[in-house]
Amino acid sequence: MVWGGWEGHEPKACVDIFAPLLEEAGFAVDIEDTLEVYLDETRMASYDLINQTYTMSTISKEALAALLKTIAAGTGFAGWHGGMADAFRQSTDYQFMVGGQWVAHPGNIIDYEVNIIPSENPDPIVTGLSDFKMNSEQYYMHVDPSNEVLATTTFNADYCPWIAGTVMPVVWKRRYGEGKIFYSSLGHVAKDFEVYEAREIVRRGLIWASR
Repeated sequence: MVWGGWEGHEPKACVDIFAPLLEEAGFAVDIEDTLEVYLDETRMASYDLINQTYTMSTISKEALAALLKTIAAGTGFAGWHGGMADAFRQSTDYQFMVGGQWVAHPGNIIDYEVNIIPSENPDPIVTGLSDFKMNSEQYYMHVDPSNEVLATTTFNADYCPWIAGTVMPVVWKRRYGEGKIFYSSLGHVAKDFEVYEAREIVRRGLIWASR
């Protein structure tokens, strides 16, 4: 688990929520606060999963290349909100791997609904979960159409009328080479994970993405 970047997203507090849940699931968890860990090729190849919570930062070309190589070889990559999908705004190779990039949150902290995509065979990440409410940032994102979307949200006309009715992915999974990618746009601050569904989706997603 790698945390850092903008403190407004409470990266360490959020990591501290999920580290024990991963340990309960049988993982040995290492926690780092520097992106330079990605340069340790031997160590990175030994991991089943990388969770990154690192908003609005930059990454060296060398560290990014090492990260992408690790994931393409089969290590999973998973995370939430800006810690994963607003990490490195200038790194399009990184965004291609993640499958999306944050661009706006109209209205800032608002009430909105997250809708689980109905399916006859629901994905294990959302099995048994129903639509739920959030009071947080409703992320408007640029997304890859190849993502397998598991939950969405619909924008209304209150803040940006021109996007009213837009259905936006909230939770998705995808592949990058041999690596599994999981993302949830929920989790602006640690308090957001007091919503059971928001926390449970991330918990399941982290486990799913693991090698």
